Amino acid sequence: MRLTPDLLLQGYAAGIFPMAESRDDPEVFWVDPRLRGVMPLDGFHMSRSLARAMRRTQWTLTMDADFEGVVDGCADRIDTWINPEIRRLYLGLHMRKQARSFEIWDGTRLIGGVYGVVLKGAFFGESMFSRATNASKMALAAAVDHLRRAQFTLFDTQFLTTHLASLGAVEITRAAYHARLERALNVHDADMGAVPVSPLQEVVHRMTQTS
Repeated sequence: MRLTPDLLLQGYAAGIFPMAESRDDPEVFWVDPRLRGVMPLDGFHMSRSLARAMRRTQWTLTMDADFEGVVDGCADRIDTWINPEIRRLYLGLHMRKQARSFEIWDGTRLIGGVYGVVLKGAFFGESMFSRATNASKMALAAAVDHLRRAQFTLFDTQFLTTHLASLGAVEITRAAYHARLERALNVHDADMGAVPVSPLQEVVHRMTQTS
């Protein structure tokens, strides 16, 4: 059976997510990690150097301005799990506003971003990329800030990497994750469009005021 955006959402609602072995492998399989990475929406770690860079930057932040470009940026590496089938599925979800992206721009050049799937009060972060120092960190910080203001309750990072841990992500058990997911899915649809996208300077101001 060929995967569809609807089947994809059913998988996320059940606590699993799709991956491929590589961009050249046409097969897609479901993953249900024993330990799950999550980013606490009130726990992003804003280092002094990142805060300073965000206050001084001339880069701009957008949401959903170039979802396809963000997906392709995330796939533009030697090893990637984003094969053409997965790319097709996420573009399909984006058309329904159930996959969203945050972009960082240097003028007209896309230099970083993060994208994920949206379902009720949950945001399932899929991948991020950077073509300049701190660009993906700024995109992630902006995503956390925006989701918190839009009343989301769960930011799923799937796995916990050293990089994500340095930014505040934590690892929880499968049972604990499913409990958080259930609560997030019982939330009335959180609306990412209900709050405006902020300049990066406003993002860092809010985050350092509340941290």
